[in-house]
Amino acid sequence: MGIDRESDTQAGIQIGPTSLGMVRIYIEGDGIDLPLDFEPEEAEEIAEELRAAAERARAASRPKKGGKGRK
Repeated sequence: MGIDRESDTQAGIQIGPTSLGMVRIYIEGDGIDLPLDFEPEEAEEIAEELRAAAERARAASRPKKGGKGRK
């Protein structure tokens, strides 16, 4: 499976701080139980990557402006 392929797999995600000062991303689904812990700085980098990907996805789904143009 690649980053640009659709999937029928469903999973839940929870994000929060741990008692040890880490940021945990917890993914749970069919056959998946995956806690991922990150230093706060790493979590901020991930958040920036998520925002950038959301902007690119939003831009890709917008209708193109201009249409056919003038002749």
